[in-house]
Amino acid sequence: MPTDDHHLHFMKRALQLAHRGAGRVSPNPMVGAVIVRDGRIIGEGYHVFERKDHAEVVALDQAGDLARGADLYLNLEPCSHFGRTPPCAPRLVAAGIRRVFIATRDPNPLVSGRGIATLVDSGIEVQEGLCREESALLNEKFFHFIQTRRPFVLLKLALSLDGRIATAAGESRWITGEAARRVVQRLRYEYDALLVGINTLLQDDPSLETRGARRKPLTKVILDSELRTPPRARVFLSPGPVLIFHSPGASSHRAEALRHQAFLQPVTRNIAGLDWNCVINLLAEKGITSVMVEGGGQIAASALSSGVVQKVAFFYAPTILGSEGLPGIGSLNVSSLSESIRLDGLKRTPLGPDFLVEGHVKGSAWTKRPARSQA
Repeated sequence: MPTDDHHLHFMKRALQLAHRGAGRVSPNPMVGAVIVRDGRIIGEGYHVFERKDHAEVVALDQAGDLARGADLYLNLEPCSHFGRTPPCAPRLVAAGIRRVFIATRDPNPLVSGRGIATLVDSGIEVQEGLCREESALLNEKFFHFIQTRRPFVLLKLALSLDGRIATAAGESRWITGEAARRVVQRLRYEYDALLVGINTLLQDDPSLETRGARRKPLTKVILDSELRTPPRARVFLSPGPVLIFHSPGASSHRAEALRHQAFLQPVTRNIAGLDWNCVINLLAEKGITSVMVEGGGQIAASALSSGVVQKVAFFYAPTILGSEGLPGIGSLNVSSLSESIRLDGLKRTPLGPDFLVEGHVKGSAWTKRPARSQA
């Protein structure tokens, strides 16, 4: 008789498999499937967009006839609708699966609860909730986009212990070490778009590239009110489209110089600079489900003040730069602790001499106020 530890082991294996799809499934969720018979894995799989087959189908094909009477572990509810592929739930019924363990329901209205209902109506035992939080965290970008129709936004900063991103002269390479930079590359790989402000582009001339095979090239987004982006900037040399958001009154001469290298998108301005909510909504219209923001103190402050950030990833180095250094986050116009931005679910990860702090921005308990934009 399988124990709770056995069930946990197989679900964690499904989650491990699901994560192999990171950077290769958007706009779909990451899904892993494990089929178990008599305590032994007889089939497993994970979803990759180009392969089309969902994780359950890959696992069923591997298990063959042995799937009849076996248990299936899934980190996400099986689909029950026709999309790019036929629905998976009927395939599980036809294969004779006996029990299905599901970590989380699919928030997609086309699926939510319907896949489970198909299984239950066909006599398959379904158990929900094993590793629910871990599964929801794995697919947080997908869940957020499905539920809000807006991209999930991560704010990433590399900081000294006293919260500085560079010296007074602008020197910032490299505050953090190689292990931290590898994690940054992994994060870039998992997001649809990478966004910086014009000051970062002019100061660092970054290529904004990512390593490894992706389902689609990384979209590089620049907030540049006055279209000061140099036509010979390195950002145009790395793979992936470049999208520049600018003010409607930007120079037509500069626009002409950039038109053949980037998509130019005018957006409205507010007291804080370019309207972040307008930017985020336009990215959603272009099919961008997740955005990683990298930049200076002004871009970080304006993003946080606009309420568009869902999560932060702050990489700290064992270095102190003092008050002369450039701050990682500019003015938020916070005058009391009750107005501060609070984080939930803090996680600390050592990375050689450095460490990473991650956390989710709490709802909207704090009052949004305009802050100066970097754009």
